Amino acid sequence: MQLVELRPSRPIPIRITPLIDVVFILLVFFMLTSRLLPVDHLELANDTDGRSTVTGEPLPLLTVTKGGDVRWQERNLPVSDLLPALRNAGIAEVNLTTAPDTQLSLFTATLGELSQSGIQAHWQRATKESP
Repeated sequence: MQLVELRPSRPIPIRITPLIDVVFILLVFFMLTSRLLPVDHLELANDTDGRSTVTGEPLPLLTVTKGGDVRWQERNLPVSDLLPALRNAGIAEVNLTTAPDTQLSLFTATLGELSQSGIQAHWQRATKESP
């Protein structure tokens, strides 16, 4: 008694059509699920005309403290006193960071005040080494 059929002597052809269909379906699937961003909406602000690369002037660092004051040049100032001091010094761009225990609401309030007064603030991530 024979349980297994004997293999035919001729080779079995591999049909490519189902393989092409599977590849096409995978291609369509990945094209539809991938996220494509329109290139015409990317805004790159590379305006460095006002700053010289030769001088290498660093931006002033402002640190928002736990009480809501801002530390600048070894002094803690309330935001209402800081804004005129920055304008008098001719500063229009600063780096803004926070102390480790500062509330998010104090940071956003300070950032909003700086923006409303025309001072461009760049957020700098607070590290363990920063005050």
